[in-house]
Amino acid sequence: MSLIQTHTAKRTPTKKNVKISIMLNHAKELLGYKLGSLDGEIGKVKDFYFDDLNWTIRYLVADTGGWLSDRQVLISPYALLAVNADEKNIAIDLTKKQIKDSPSLDSDKPVSRQFEEAYYGHYLYPIYWGGPYPWGPSPHPARDHEPLGQSPQREKTWDHHLRSTCAVTGHHIQALDGEVGHVEDFIIGDDSWAIRYLVVDTHNWWPGRKALISAQWIQSVSWGERKVFVNLSREAIKLSPEYTEETLLNRDYEIGLHRHYKRTTYWINELAAESNSL
Repeated sequence: MSLIQTHTAKRTPTKKNVKISIMLNHAKELLGYKLGSLDGEIGKVKDFYFDDLNWTIRYLVADTGGWLSDRQVLISPYALLAVNADEKNIAIDLTKKQIKDSPSLDSDKPVSRQFEEAYYGHYLYPIYWGGPYPWGPSPHPARDHEPLGQSPQREKTWDHHLRSTCAVTGHHIQALDGEVGHVEDFIIGDDSWAIRYLVVDTHNWWPGRKALISAQWIQSVSWGERKVFVNLSREAIKLSPEYTEETLLNRDYEIGLHRHYKRTTYWINELAAESNSL
């Protein structure tokens, strides 16, 4: 199991700074976590759907066993209260009735915009495609924002699709000068539910070595070819800070990683965006 350390960040929703604890989680390690609603367990984590524009988790897919087995049960990060790694549990701010009464989506159907509009209308969440930030009016899924209507301008320019983390695992990573490995896992921040890093297995080129690549460094994706193109050289990836199962993934490691690639850290960009959204 990889060692991931929480760190604190400052946000300014009011005039006073507020410190919050942020955890980075491996998507694979979250699979199988129990999902606890306000009135009992509803199932376990089966998969995650993310959008291929912002690389942000939009829904957690629940395996509900015999309950609601004829449909997909999707939980938005707006409803996720806390991830408890010790108890392997994710707390959800919804009742079983709210989930049962939510718009139904057949198990074999993709998530359409029509379904999402009905889903967000049911829960009265702010739509994430209705503003300039990954979560619409905010860089984070701020539950205190009022529900917003659709943004026609955003709707025309944002043609996104939802992808499954399980399905994208195994996609090849293409550097500027050749292939370097394949996607082994995703590292997700539980503050914004953004995919912070792809864990890349490079053993075919450099035995025993793995690398972290920020989702912000992805140039494009060929979903048909199952290839993710990054604007990094193979040599830069080879010489990047070592990442193993024993690596302590804390803020110091992240700073070193971004310095190696001479890239601005994601938290600097997001703090600036959050200040502009207030």
